[in-house]
Amino acid sequence: MIRARFAPSPTGFLHIGTVRTVLVNILFARRNNGVVVCRIEDTDKERSKKEYEDDIMEGLKWLGMDWDEGPDCGGQYAPYRQSERTDIYERYLQKLLDQRSLYHCFCTEEELEFQRKQNVSNKNPQIYNGTCAHLTDDEVKKRIESGASSVLRFRIPPEKIHFEDLVRGRVEFDGTLIGDVVVAKDTHTPLYGLAVVIDDHEMKITHVIRGEEHLSNTPKQVLFIKALGFSTPIYAHIPLILNPDRSKMSKRKNKVSLLDYRAEGYLPEALINFLALLGWNPGTEQEIFSLPELIEQFSFERVQKSGAIFNIEKLQWLNSHYIRALPINELTSRVLPHLFDQGYLELPKDDIMKATSFVINANKETISRDLLEKYIALEQDRAKVLSEIPPHIAFCLTDTLEYDPHLLSWKDKSKEETCEMLGLGRDIIKQMKDADFTTPSIEMAIKTEITNKGLKNGAVLWPLRVALSGQQNSPGPFEIADALGKEKTLERIANAISFLINFH
Repeated sequence: MIRARFAPSPTGFLHIGTVRTVLVNILFARRNNGVVVCRIEDTDKERSKKEYEDDIMEGLKWLGMDWDEGPDCGGQYAPYRQSERTDIYERYLQKLLDQRSLYHCFCTEEELEFQRKQNVSNKNPQIYNGTCAHLTDDEVKKRIESGASSVLRFRIPPEKIHFEDLVRGRVEFDGTLIGDVVVAKDTHTPLYGLAVVIDDHEMKITHVIRGEEHLSNTPKQVLFIKALGFSTPIYAHIPLILNPDRSKMSKRKNKVSLLDYRAEGYLPEALINFLALLGWNPGTEQEIFSLPELIEQFSFERVQKSGAIFNIEKLQWLNSHYIRALPINELTSRVLPHLFDQGYLELPKDDIMKATSFVINANKETISRDLLEKYIALEQDRAKVLSEIPPHIAFCLTDTLEYDPHLLSWKDKSKEETCEMLGLGRDIIKQMKDADFTTPSIEMAIKTEITNKGLKNGAVLWPLRVALSGQQNSPGPFEIADALGKEKTLERIANAISFLINFH
C-alpha cells in the first residue's frame, strides 16, 4: 500500500508552493489507490500558530483537496502534530545516544563563529570541526551537571551517500562536505530533519514527495534512517516554482499566499489546474484538466527536473476559462462576497447564498438575485478574476453615471451629430414592446435601422454604449440594455443627450 504524506509547517499562511506539493502527493497517491496523510510539523514552537494551521487546513479544503489521515480526521498513527509526539521522539533520541550516533555539543555561538571564520580563511568546507565529538562520558556528565547548555549532533560518516529519486534518478552527496549536524535541542526536542524521519517511519510512509529545496536534507536523513534501522522510503523532489526571471518565487515579485489568490478571485478549479502543470506535462496538447483527470494522467515520468516558471498570464487565462464555464447562478454565488467586501451591496442579515434580494449601497434600491445575475452575466465572458467583476458592473448599481462627455462622441462626430445618433437609438427602443426587450431583439432592431439609413455601426453604437455604461471599455450596448431594462435604458439615453446639450 502506497502511503504519501504532506507536512506543512504552521509558521505562516499557506504558501502556493506548499499547495503544489500537497497536490502532487494527492495525485500520486490517488492514482495508485494509496493513502494520503496530513501531518502538521510544528517543531518550531516560537513561530507556529493555530491561526496558520487553521488557514492551511481551510485553504486546502477550499481547493477541494482531501486526505485519509490527519489532525482533523484522526487515524491509526495519531497524533498527527509533531508537538504532540514528544514521547516518541525521546525514545529514538535515546537510542541514537546509546549507540553513539549522537553526541552532546557544548560549543557556544562565539566558538562556532570563530570556526566558521577559520574555515573561510583556510578555504575549508563550512562544516563543524568536531570539537565535542570525542568528549568522554565523564566530561559530558560534568559539563551537564555544571549547567552548561548543549545540543545534540549526529555523526556524519566521511563517505558517499546516495539514493534513488523518482524525478532525478540516482543522486549522490559527499559526507565529508556535510559535517556533523545538529539534530536536537535536547533529549526530547528533535529538529525538523530528524523528527520527519521518525514520523515517516512511525506512520509507514512509503513515498516522500516534496520540493527541490529539501534535496540537501535528504542525504542526512538517509543516514538517520540507516542509524535507526528504518526502511528507506522512495524519494521524489519536484522542481522549484520560479519567477519569470528564473529567480526563486518570493513575496517581492509575486503573491505567494493562497489567501491572496483567493481574495483576488481565482477559482479553486483554476488553481488546481495551473499548479498541476507547473513542472509536469501530460504529453499532449490538453491544458484544461479536472482533478479526476489529473489523477488519471499523473506520473513522475513527465515531471521535469528544471524549475517551473510561474506564469500569471497563464493562470489568468485558465481562471477566465473556468469563470466562463460556470452556470450563472454559481458564478453569482462566487462573486457575492466580492460585492459585499468592495461595498457595492449591503450584507444581508441571513445566509447570503440563500438571499433572493439585495440592497445596493449607492442608492439603497433593492434588486432581485435574478437581476443581479443579469448584471454579472455582462462580465462573465470578459473577467479574468472574480474581484474585477464588481467594479466593472458598478454602472448597473447606481442611478448616476459620471463620465467625460467627450467620451460619447465617436471619432470626429460633433456634439449635434452624437445627439442625433443617441436620439435614433432612443426612438427605436421606445417602439419596442417590453416582452421583446431582449439582447437579440434589441440588436436586430437597431442594426436594421443602421443599415436602412446607411450609417456606420460605430456612429450609433459607440455613444449608445457609453450612455448606458459611462465607460470606455464595457460590454456591448445590446447586452447592457437588456440587463438594465427598457425604462432605465431610455432614462440613461435621455441623460446623455441632456448632458451633451448642456455641455460647453
